[in-house]
Amino acid sequence: MSKEICPCGSKKPYQYCCGKYLAGKATAETAEKLMRSRYTAFCKGNIDYLITTLHPDKRTPSDRAELTKTINNTQWLSLTVINTSKGKKNDSVGYVEFEAVYRVNELGQLHERSKFIKTDGKWFYVEGDILPGTIPKRNESCWCGSGEKYKKCHEV
Repeated sequence: MSKEICPCGSKKPYQYCCGKYLAGKATAETAEKLMRSRYTAFCKGNIDYLITTLHPDKRTPSDRAELTKTINNTQWLSLTVINTSKGKKNDSVGYVEFEAVYRVNELGQLHERSKFIKTDGKWFYVEGDILPGTIPKRNESCWCGSGEKYKKCHEV
């Protein structure tokens, strides 16, 4: 039995968290669980899962090539869910605001408010609004996950 911790930030074992979704053994019951599993799919390079969980109306012939390029050039480092709105088991729409820290040559931060729609009992990612990255207060932990205070790490 693997003790690998899930990349989604849940602190649960991967196989009991997002692993069951990526393996096709279960479907995400909420918009937040789908968002976390999609982040994990980016971390694991699971392009099929990313395409399957993208709303069919949003899919394009270039999705696989674009996702392959992103996955090959990006190291995902951490995920923080900031807020969820709707997106529960009985809802048909949901929103999840999150920040993800990544590295493409240098560290970056993706702050997004994602929209999800439930169709035929399954959640799908529809689109996301990119928001400005958050900046911690000087004495708070840095957003990059270094463990340093922001003032000693990334404050300019």
